[in-house]
Amino acid sequence: MEHEDFDQVRASVREQCGKRVVIQLDKGRNKIDIQQGVLVDAYPSVFTIKIDEVEDKPSQLLSFSYTDIITKEIRMKLCD
Repeated sequence: MEHEDFDQVRASVREQCGKRVVIQLDKGRNKIDIQQGVLVDAYPSVFTIKIDEVEDKPSQLLSFSYTDIITKEIRMKLCD
């Protein structure tokens, strides 16, 4: 993993703060969880997403590292 890749991902995430995103979480063994939320904040090593409340689950604040994006453990895109 290149340091430039990490900086590029971090800068891209910072630009999207406050916007709605869809995240696809790879939970292993061909299990994928898709959720929507708002990209709340970006810190030097992690970023946070507030996941929308759905039926039986209250809203959650999840944190991810930029490495999760680089290794494709999560995929994130802006909502239309």
